[in-house]
Amino acid sequence: MLIGELARATGVPARLLRYYEEQGLLVPQRDSNGYRHYPESAPAFVARIRELLDAGLPTRDIRELLPCVTATEVQPCDITRKILSDGLARLDDRIADLTRRRALLERQAIRS
Repeated sequence: MLIGELARATGVPARLLRYYEEQGLLVPQRDSNGYRHYPESAPAFVARIRELLDAGLPTRDIRELLPCVTATEVQPCDITRKILSDGLARLDDRIADLTRRRALLERQAIRS
């Protein structure tokens, strides 16, 4: 499948797919004229990448997860456990910070 076909199949712009390639998240085959060719499993794999990005993981972490990622799941291994637990810890820190900020604003709102 060509990049335009993958873009249509996933709803992800070709420009973003090329960015995923630059980041080492997608590795298409190249034919003699330089066209990118993606396997039939690529739409599911792009969906997995999008899911991990939506979960808040940076591309560098997703790249490290790739040996344990299939088109349908992130398989448990030492790498995934570390990266996912670190991601959860970062989210917990952000939630705690946002909760603290909300409480400060709420106190100010009550005083007004």
